[in-house]
Amino acid sequence: MIQKDLPEMDFQRFWRRLQQIGLNAYEARSYLVLVGHPRFKALELAARAHVPRQKIYEVLDSLVEKGFAQVVQEKTKLFSAVEPSMAVPAYLARRQQVVEKEIHEQSRLADALIDDLNSAYSEGQGGRGTLDFLRIVTEPSQSGAQFRAMLADVQTEYLEFSRPPYAVDPLDEALVKKARERGVACRLLFERGPMDPTHRARLREYEAAGVEVRFADSLPMKLALFDGKQGLIALLDPVITKPSWTSVVFTHEGMGEAMHGLFEDHWRRAAAVVEEPEVAVAGQG
Repeated sequence: MIQKDLPEMDFQRFWRRLQQIGLNAYEARSYLVLVGHPRFKALELAARAHVPRQKIYEVLDSLVEKGFAQVVQEKTKLFSAVEPSMAVPAYLARRQQVVEKEIHEQSRLADALIDDLNSAYSEGQGGRGTLDFLRIVTEPSQSGAQFRAMLADVQTEYLEFSRPPYAVDPLDEALVKKARERGVACRLLFERGPMDPTHRARLREYEAAGVEVRFADSLPMKLALFDGKQGLIALLDPVITKPSWTSVVFTHEGMGEAMHGLFEDHWRRAAAVVEEPEVAVAGQG
């Protein structure tokens, strides 16, 4: 048994959990040995932690860099553990900062990549196909991205049927307010259901901004229509038991006109906002 103060079962459990948060096997073993002792010389630690002697200095340097170990300088260099309640949160906070920085940089590179690839894609298609105005999307995240892109570009009118399950929540979508601020007429028709206090408050903010909202007992589909000519239609899969939507993305004036008429018909028959509405948390996916 490597660690005299820890039963072997506990040692193995802690060793695996330290690896799960990011330490390698040698680092995890060394830290567990340090935790149970005041201080160690490097080669003494190598023997107790079963780390190769030629690797122990590299392991200790890494533990110091990650904030799990510290150097105690006496006649010879000694190493001790940093208290777990300080080491673990600080390490995770640093990892989070690194990940967020990487994601930000990847997003910046992705924006440029999308522009370049879209140009190559358009050239590679060799002209429009017979159904370029229709596209099937089954992945909710892609439906949400398409929805946000069209909402960001809408110029005159945004209409929506909203019912569960949701991929995007219009009441939590800042792009709706931005659209209203630039003069876009916004009308949201929700399928009636329970609503939490947070969403009720946001609904009142929308009304104050000029967004029109009504509620229907039921809606035939999910629909988002932009400028009367492009949008998404989401249909519930009738086969599988778990609710799942398949979206049709379209850019077609005739389709847009038909969907506009369908929306107006349900809008006329829907109820206006009441003081304490019981409506579903909204979204388009």
